[in-house]
Order: sequence, then C-alpha cells, then structure tokens
Amino acid sequence: MQPEWSPRIGWAELPGHVRAGIERVLGSPVVEAMGQRGGFSPGTADRVLTAAGRRAFVKAVSPQLNEHSPGIHRKEAAVAAALPAGLPAPTLIGTYDDGEWVALVLSDVEGRHPHTPWNAVEVHLVLDALLAIAGTPLPPELTRLPPLQTELADPFGGWTRIRRNPPEDCAPWILQNLDTLEDLAEQGLKDVAGASLAHTDVRADNIIITATNGAVLVDWPWAAIGAPWVDALTVLINVRVFDPAFDTDAFLHSHSVFTTANAANVDGFLAGLAGYFTDAARQPPPPGLPSLRSFQQQQGEAVIHWLRERLSAPGSTLTADAPPVG
Repeated sequence: MQPEWSPRIGWAELPGHVRAGIERVLGSPVVEAMGQRGGFSPGTADRVLTAAGRRAFVKAVSPQLNEHSPGIHRKEAAVAAALPAGLPAPTLIGTYDDGEWVALVLSDVEGRHPHTPWNAVEVHLVLDALLAIAGTPLPPELTRLPPLQTELADPFGGWTRIRRNPPEDCAPWILQNLDTLEDLAEQGLKDVAGASLAHTDVRADNIIITATNGAVLVDWPWAAIGAPWVDALTVLINVRVFDPAFDTDAFLHSHSVFTTANAANVDGFLAGLAGYFTDAARQPPPPGLPSLRSFQQQQGEAVIHWLRERLSAPGSTLTADAPPVG
C-alpha cells in the first residue's frame, strides 16, 4: 500500500533571496537540484550540487505553504545541531531564517529509501541503527527534549474522543471493545517513559539505506526522550502498512532493541497509536497537506489489524466476532 505523499515545491520555486541565502550557507552557487519524494511537508526537499562540487540536502518552507511548518523546521534545526557525532543521522551544515522562510542545509546522505514492501534484511539494518541510537548517551543539549509521555498524552486519548463522538464508519469491533482499548492506551502511555533518544517518526521515507549497508534516520523535529524500543516498534508498524502479512512479531522476539519491551508494553503502545490514527484520520486535512489524513487512515488500519491478531488468543477480553477493520 503506497502512501500518497503531499505535493512539494522545488528549488526553482524558492524566492531568489532565499536561494541566495542558502547558497551563502553552502559557500557556492547551486548548479543542480533534484527534488525528493515522500513526507507531508509542502516545502522543498532537494539534493543539491554546488559549483564548487559540494553536495547537500536542502529543505525550505514558509508559513504561506503551511503555518506550522516553519516552526517544525526550527525545531529540527535545534535537534540536528545537538545530535552526537557518529549517530546515524545527517549533519547540520547551517540554516537560513529570515523570519518567514526557514531552510535547513544538511549533509547529503548517499543512498535510497528502504524497499517497500519491506524485506527482512532492511528491517534488521534499521533496527540495528535504532539500537545504536537508543544506547547513545544524551548530550546536555538534548536532555531538555520533551518526555515522550508528555508528547503522547493528547494523541493517546484518541479512543476517549472516539467514545464521545464515534465516526460514522467506525468498525463494530472498535465500538465493542472501547473499554479495553482505552485501558490499553492508558497503560501504553505510562510504558513509553524512559531515558533514550527517540526520533518518534520513523517510517520508510525518513530512512536512508546507505551504500555500505547502514541505515540513517532523517527528519528529526519530533525528537523526544522515552523508552528505547518505541522507534523500533514504529518501524514494524510501517512494515505492516506496506505488507499486513509480514511476520513482525518474529522481530519482537529476536532483535535486541526489544529486550526491555514485554507483550503488554507492545499492546499498550499499539492501542494508543491506533486510537490516535483513527481519530486524526477523520479530521479535515491541514493546509498544504492534502494526503496526510489518508495515510493516517492506512496506519490506523495496519495497527488495529496487528493489535487484533495479538489479542485474539484464547481468554482475551476482547470481542472477536466482529468483521475486520477496512
């Protein structure tokens, strides 16, 4: 199931003074720019080459495209500047910010996004990278990042909002099991507490598989501090978005990044995210991001299917006779 990404502007559509400011950061005029697909920002995402032969990745946006996106870019710049050396993430070269347009200039990571549907080799590469990130001590600048419990408090209340105002097309299974889903999500919110750096938005278009068989995470505005297994679990969710039959539970039982996560942790996190995606998908699309809600719907369905599989064992308190979601 291939997501429909939001349309972007390109390098040539940036105002001249913005391009000039970015070129000052780079130290040389840009002679080539190649737009990149993926994501839900209406701004630029270009791999550029300068006259001096320097390569970089540039992303730029203004409030006219989306009122919240410049602030998101500023948050990412602060995180990128503080990420420890050697972390599988791009290096911040510099920023341009005129109070309206905000641009990030980052090191260009040579590689490609993971294959979708995913394959087991690349899932393992990404989980290895996340294990390294989770085990990296936080520099002082990053200890001020928000706790994941705080960041997810409102999103994980999705089932409560659905109880108050159910969607017209809400699946019967969800309505029959709202009590259990709410309880799981409430516990899941407690379980995400921890002391590890979390990217919190890990999916195929935010990952680069390098030529040396490594994995690099890009787009860091939502970084937080939480449990070391959270990002890894979101990877497996993305795997199931593209292939619902993929044996994601095999990685839960075999990869070291999940050592500190038990079955209840996983179920609670899945329940919280399922409520968030189900509730968010029915909202009007944000300006400039017409495809975001459809992707949230895809993610919600993938998480609910996985959660239903996990909770279908004998003795479960969930009602199992309702038709599947989707």
